[in-house]
Amino acid sequence: MNIRRSAALVAATAVIGMATAPAALADGSAPSASPSVAIPSGLYGKADPTYDGVWRQSLSLLAQHTTGVKPAAKAVDWLTGQQCANGGFAAFRADTGKACDAKTPLDSNSTGAAVQALAALGGHDAEVGKAVKWLESVRGDDGGWGYNPGGASDANSTSVVIGALAAAGEKVTSSAQTALVKLSIPCGKDGGGAFAYQPDKKGKLAANADATAAGVLGGLGKGLAADGAKQAGTPSCEGSGTPDAAQAAQNGSAYLTEALAKDHHLMSSMPGAKDQPDYGNTADAVTALSAAGHGDQAAPALSWLEKNATQWAAQSGPAAYAQLVLASHAAGADPRDFGGTDLVKALNATGPTPSSTKAAADKKKDEKKDDGGISVWYVVAVAAVAGIGIGFLFSGRQKQQL
Repeated sequence: MNIRRSAALVAATAVIGMATAPAALADGSAPSASPSVAIPSGLYGKADPTYDGVWRQSLSLLAQHTTGVKPAAKAVDWLTGQQCANGGFAAFRADTGKACDAKTPLDSNSTGAAVQALAALGGHDAEVGKAVKWLESVRGDDGGWGYNPGGASDANSTSVVIGALAAAGEKVTSSAQTALVKLSIPCGKDGGGAFAYQPDKKGKLAANADATAAGVLGGLGKGLAADGAKQAGTPSCEGSGTPDAAQAAQNGSAYLTEALAKDHHLMSSMPGAKDQPDYGNTADAVTALSAAGHGDQAAPALSWLEKNATQWAAQSGPAAYAQLVLASHAAGADPRDFGGTDLVKALNATGPTPSSTKAAADKKKDEKKDDGGISVWYVVAVAAVAGIGIGFLFSGRQKQQL
């Protein structure tokens, strides 16, 4: 989702100045002019990966996959090489030659994102299977997941893991959905329809846009690279009791729609800083709304991102580009022409050169040509002319869908 909260947020606050604060707020990459570790050649981005290496790599691979890009082998190898023997992933391991131990800070978000990326790419059943077993082993007593093993369940982590289980072909249990729904605010109350990250010390739920975007995807049983759904009308918060996961997702969509209605973007702030547009959360909201069947409600926010978010992405790096690509994918837009910016090209440039950059639509066009490069439709037209003495020559281009 937006920022890999807790340690990532603290790190972002510490290492960057106010001039680049929007970047940290939006994708959690905690950019640093002087990384404390050497940047691996297979990793996307040049910022310090200590707190987000696996996360940004996973998002980058997912975004590339949705656009038909085949990543470089060493980019995928870098991700699989981060996995511990027990199946879990930490945010970043500088020395993968050293075996993981009880002090290795494995977390559900890095592991869940890696599962989604590796499952999408295919050919990594062993790694995915081990990671799923680890995730199941750290499930909370309430059926949900916290960021760290043993931590209280939160909406973001539970949703990322639900997306991972779905991507791996595993059944999402009712206990996981129940844990997520418990973090949704009932309709009619302050922030009704939204998800909270976690209850406060008194058990009260406070609306959180980041958690709501995550919760919508989790309630739908979808992952970070969700496809858009058929338009389902304007969402509304319905029901006075405890909703099921699907209804909680629709209620969350109603909250996001209202939150975006005025300025078409969400806001964020850090202690002592002035409130400012939250590009990353806005992109996640577009993905969530589109996945829930509310693309029409997401469209103004997507347009706002096209006009305003490319500079933020350039400052923030691969995770930010990936968020915009995934939002475009869910909304049915073209990430290769995002307000005049080719997001796919920009994302590819942050890491090792991909094995192939040809979009799936381009491949389909190639398949329609014979060995001499003649279009099938051209052959059909010529045959018609020969058969009846008159005809029309048709040529067309398949519209690229990314």
